[in-house]
Amino acid sequence: MKTPRNLSAQDLIKILSKYGYEPTRQKGSHIRLTKFSDKGDHHITIPNHDPLRLGTLSSILNDVADHLGINKDDFFK
Repeated sequence: MKTPRNLSAQDLIKILSKYGYEPTRQKGSHIRLTKFSDKGDHHITIPNHDPLRLGTLSSILNDVADHLGINKDDFFK
């Protein structure tokens, strides 16, 4: 499945919250999400933009997919 071209930061936060990520802080236009787990805490930073740039979104999804051990395409199914 193709990565959506019009995903906002708020939409991405909703998707990632289903995987256990929660907002831990915001500085300016950047929101930091953290997933607390036994493997260690995983932090990602999302710019609060609408829409997110495709390269930025792809990079964030790759990082999260690597940490969770899932395929990047599974996020949008």
